[in-house]
Order: sequence, then structure tokens, then C-alpha cells
Amino acid sequence: MAFKIAASLAYKEGMKQASPVLLEPICRVEVYVPDEYMGDIIGDLNKRRGRVLGMNPVNGLQQVVAEVPQAEMFKYATDLRSMTQGRGHFTMKFERYEEAPPNVADKVIAEAQKQKEDE
Repeated sequence: MAFKIAASLAYKEGMKQASPVLLEPICRVEVYVPDEYMGDIIGDLNKRRGRVLGMNPVNGLQQVVAEVPQAEMFKYATDLRSMTQGRGHFTMKFERYEEAPPNVADKVIAEAQKQKEDE
């Protein structure tokens, strides 16, 4: 029993000294849209904290390549359909983890603490 208590205290102290950070998944997104929707698409990706990496013409459409946090991509299919009148489509795949910005990390931590208190 003493070992469990000692391990718990050591873990808590180690976490304080380690300065942990919250990571969020970043996805590579490729959006294919007609030329007339490019401004709306790029603006929407920026609004979702995305970084546009490039644009290329592909089979009569424009391909927008970006990296976007996965948390910002929920409901993107519906939003893309609305912005392009059903003429756009996209692909998304996991790329890497990145440190979450302080405002996002604070929000996630506050929600986790609230859930812990409710239990």
C-alpha cells in the first residue's frame, strides 16, 4: 500500500515539474471545388484554424491543400456542400499531433475538471 501512495505522489510531483502540454490531431485536407468558390473555401479553412499549403488545378477543379485541426472539421461535409451548392468534395487524413493553442487547451482542461467534479 505504501508503494502505491509513494508512486501516486511521485507521479503528481513529476507532472508538475514536467510542464505537460495538450496535443491535438492535425489532418491534411484536400478540397476540390470549382474556381468561383475558392475565396469562400479558403476563408472557411482559415476560420477553422487551418493553414493553406497550396492550390493546384485538377481536372477542371481547384485543389486546396491545407492542414486543419481535426476538432474543427466536424460538420465540414455539410458546410462544404452548402458553400459550393453540392459541387465540392474533400478528403482528410491524419497528419500529426501539434500543441494545442492556450485558449483551446484551457477550454478542454476546464471541461475535464467540470466532468471530474460532477462524478
